[in-house]
Amino acid sequence: MLIKFISCAGESLKVKSIGKVNIIGSGLAGLSAAISLAENGIPVNLLSVQGSGRAQSNLAEGGINAALDVMGEDDTVNEHFEDTMKSGCYLADPEMVRGLTYTAPEIVRQLDIAGVPFNRRDGHIIQRNFGGQKKKRTAFAKSSTGKMIMTALTDAARRYEAQGLIIRFPQHVFVSADIKDGACSGLRAYDIFRRKGLHLYGPVIMACGGMSGMFAGHTTGAAVNTGLAAAELFCSGAELGNMELIQYHPTTFRIDDKRLLVSEAARGEGGRLFFDDNGKRNYFMEEKFGERGNLMPRDVVSREMERCGRQIFLDMSSVGNDIWENNLSDMREEIIHYSRLDPAKEPIPVSPGIHYFMGGILTDISHRTNIKGLFAAGECACAYHGANRLGGNSLLGALYGGHIAALSVYDDIKKYGTEVAGIADDEEMGYDITESDDEKRSGKELCETVLKGMGILRNEEGIKASLDEVKELRIKAVSKRIERKALLMEAMLLSALNRKESRGAHVRTDYPETLDEYRKISVAEYKDGDIRISLRDI
Repeated sequence: MLIKFISCAGESLKVKSIGKVNIIGSGLAGLSAAISLAENGIPVNLLSVQGSGRAQSNLAEGGINAALDVMGEDDTVNEHFEDTMKSGCYLADPEMVRGLTYTAPEIVRQLDIAGVPFNRRDGHIIQRNFGGQKKKRTAFAKSSTGKMIMTALTDAARRYEAQGLIIRFPQHVFVSADIKDGACSGLRAYDIFRRKGLHLYGPVIMACGGMSGMFAGHTTGAAVNTGLAAAELFCSGAELGNMELIQYHPTTFRIDDKRLLVSEAARGEGGRLFFDDNGKRNYFMEEKFGERGNLMPRDVVSREMERCGRQIFLDMSSVGNDIWENNLSDMREEIIHYSRLDPAKEPIPVSPGIHYFMGGILTDISHRTNIKGLFAAGECACAYHGANRLGGNSLLGALYGGHIAALSVYDDIKKYGTEVAGIADDEEMGYDITESDDEKRSGKELCETVLKGMGILRNEEGIKASLDEVKELRIKAVSKRIERKALLMEAMLLSALNRKESRGAHVRTDYPETLDEYRKISVAEYKDGDIRISLRDI
């Protein structure tokens, strides 16, 4: 195996081996894939813009779902499967969802063994209610579950880093994949500190997160997840799936240039949504859906809030001191810090914000894409969540999806071997990570234009108007990055236009019914300079 000096945090490291497999992203999906391959003796290159400690996965608050049946409610993996399918409006592959939900208890047990400090009672993990689920199924570590799981996996990865089986390339931006004749043989990345290119060979697993950076100011996600990796792959022939399906989380509030998430755990522990009706509190979700109205799936809650047409508040005055202290103390501190309001004493003004992208790089049950040698897992992939992600399934999907992608790569290596030509340290690539002022303005204009057509409630007139504007902005694009971003947003809008029904997070006021003929995956392809949208059987 080729030996080479590589760059990390701006300094040269000692000689290291170069991995056979390349993973883009060091969040949960990336770490899960890296550890799974390393366990099987396959060395990997783990590339990321930032270290694992700053990955989007750290921000996940509420918990991770698994039918552990520890709360005396006779929970089963089949009920978890059914809740996931129902929440996703039956748009996900049932075999993929079955694998996810049936493996969930073992995943949580392994996390427990790895040292994740789940909340416990009498020595046993406890679980709480989460939206769209009939049983207490969400294991949690206060409201910092993502951070705690990331810490455990980062520690596990260090053992393999010491053995040379996981080789980190932090501060590296994905630029492009080597795709020819429908096959991927490697990738090119950009070293932010040295300002040089890096060319790695071998299979590629994309675990680069969602597209939050494309909607800065309107999303709870990290802006560093720009979506440009998906855009580049789309323009290179990778199929995208269900790009119209964007989840709005009902309880967020604005801080600076993003939205702060008030986790679903708040409502799981007794929080209630209301609006002021001439001095009287109208608990509208309970009025319409009954006692568990506040724990309806996220698409339902966001839609009802939008239809109210007024400021919505979250009332947590009924939450007991023991719950605040043991389950939600970090959430309370965060809300006080950013809003100057104490949620234990006064209502919090909330509104829906973009939170998760169900659509992304289209994969099969093995997390293979339509490009041989290219795989995808985590939020960047279109996989488990159908038309609306069930709260508590994102961490689970990232962990499970990364593992499955790794096993698929491992199987391919066993069957076909892999040619690892090594690493080429390019000189100047002419690539600049810093956006120009013109790019920033264009990106913001694209964002605002798309959101006019793809809000919580949509219609053909609004989608078409946004589509026309985005096409114009693409034609006038000030850079290749903006052009690629515009093409990805066109694919979103065209997918939304093509789905003439309402399903989950996609609500068409002009097509309010959910139709069997649209229980298919929206597939976006870029061929010969055109975007093509089709529907494919699940």
